[in-house]
Amino acid sequence: MMRAIFTVAAFALAMPASAQERAPALNQLGFEPGDPKVAIVAVAGDPIAWTLVDAGGHTLARGKAQPYGDDPASGEPVQRIDFSGFRTPGTGYRIAVNGRSSDPFEIRDGIYAPLAKDALAFFYHQRAGVPIEARFVGANWARPAGHPHEIAKCFAGADQRGLQWPGCDYALDVTGGWYDAGDHGKYVVNGGISLWTFLNAYERRPAAFPDGSLKLPEAGNRASDLLDEARTEMEFLLRMQVPDGKQLSVPVGPSKPLKPGQARWNADPADFATINAGGMAHQKVADRHWTKLPMPPQDDPEERLLYPPTTAATLNLAATAAQCARLWRGVDDGFAARCLKAAQRAWAAARRNPEVYATNSFDGSGGYGDSDVSDEFYWAAAELYATTGEGAYLAAVRASPHFTTEIREPGWPSTATLGTITLATVPNGLPGVEVKRLRAAIVAAANRFLADEAGNGYRIPYVAANYPWGSNSSLLNRAMLLGLAYDFTRDAKYRAGVIDAIDYVLGRNPIGTSFVSGYGTRAMQNPHHRFWAHSMDSKLPGPPPGVLSGGPNSTAMSDDVAAKMKGKCAPQKCWADDIRAYALNEVAINWNAPLFWVAAWLDSRT
Repeated sequence: MMRAIFTVAAFALAMPASAQERAPALNQLGFEPGDPKVAIVAVAGDPIAWTLVDAGGHTLARGKAQPYGDDPASGEPVQRIDFSGFRTPGTGYRIAVNGRSSDPFEIRDGIYAPLAKDALAFFYHQRAGVPIEARFVGANWARPAGHPHEIAKCFAGADQRGLQWPGCDYALDVTGGWYDAGDHGKYVVNGGISLWTFLNAYERRPAAFPDGSLKLPEAGNRASDLLDEARTEMEFLLRMQVPDGKQLSVPVGPSKPLKPGQARWNADPADFATINAGGMAHQKVADRHWTKLPMPPQDDPEERLLYPPTTAATLNLAATAAQCARLWRGVDDGFAARCLKAAQRAWAAARRNPEVYATNSFDGSGGYGDSDVSDEFYWAAAELYATTGEGAYLAAVRASPHFTTEIREPGWPSTATLGTITLATVPNGLPGVEVKRLRAAIVAAANRFLADEAGNGYRIPYVAANYPWGSNSSLLNRAMLLGLAYDFTRDAKYRAGVIDAIDYVLGRNPIGTSFVSGYGTRAMQNPHHRFWAHSMDSKLPGPPPGVLSGGPNSTAMSDDVAAKMKGKCAPQKCWADDIRAYALNEVAINWNAPLFWVAAWLDSRT
């Protein structure tokens, strides 16, 4: 990973001249009565006085802020205002400092329930193959089906490197699923972690989203609405599985040594070899070439293609299909059996082909390259063991180094933690002492995240010299582990850490913006998305409520908007609300999934 040095000069450049005059930043949605309540003000010097006022301007509380000092992450000096002691429900509250007031906010029970539903509704909006109906989303966001009856053939011919791919002798019906992000690609590796997050939320609270609680076409089928939405993606992943007996020629083995100046992510793939690909999963289905902005999915003119199977995609299928098999048992036994069969086929195929990696060789879609799939093997083994109890899967779990090593926040290229969460929370055959050890590992990770709060002025459980692509999802995946630590221990400090994360996403940040559309006085409005593209075409809508921006990115400033900011922004300020800024303001299923999980976890009523 590239690492840049944040210099003193850059700190001075990033600090706005008006920092002394900025209003306090806080969660623009508000707070539950008993939760911690913190605002941040960018000001140097001695502790500054603050007041809490109601909608009529009456003072309800007052105090002194706690200076943090210079904060490299935000590029400014900050002070923290803690008004947690005020618990009276109401609306229109503000924190005032030096004559400037924060955005208005509420205090009430159940404040996160609408956010959880809207973050979940994002996935209905992202559905492929079916019309998005006005009766569920409103006329503004309704659209015809994108890519209905999607029968795709394998990519064949020369890729961008000039490598010749022979293709395959079959086509697959891969209709449905979720569009991955702001483009029209559908990716198994990103779908896998997103689907797992959905199913984990269900497994934790199966009664939280009963039939009819969400606006979905499946309402009335007597199944959980959360399972209904998850099944959309599960059905798609099942369709991406290679038929038995198919021989394919693909690169096998580690990438070739890097050439001078060649980045690791762009390494040349290994030589081609013919494999028995039956049971593997194709990496993705996507356009042959990138489409322009804007481009509603029903107008996509590009040829749709299956891209080569990979070991990582195959293990994503194995893991989620195993999860499916236990959760649909008793709900739809036939579907559960279908999922288990697919999971076992995928596991066998991955064991047979353990080194088939994605290549960054194609136009029109993201590469999602991953040269270490030991974490996916562990995750898949854990899910299969939790579902079947079979000794072969337990042996694979125990043989993995991920069973005993320190855990971190999950992400699509680092999925081992998902397996640990399953083994620590789902009843299985592990001895109690081992389950206790796995839970302790999650709590230990949560403690490290809380310790990180001391290293940044905005008091979030995250410290990095530079912020990565999709930094908001990294933070929210940490919040998920903090939530689990609270579930295990009932220690209030872990819920406080989750609150710190959601506060940042909803406005307690140096930009003073809520990164979630429709939530906050100044919420993100112009995501990188080909349909929610109102800023480019007035006939198209902006985003619906509940859509999460990827957030600040100071490590891969690859789009034209970000490139102009490079070297001129502190890590937390490398962001722009601009549809062209795909590196800063794209949306994605694996980013909205933890937003949903965290909001649902925070809802006091479930």
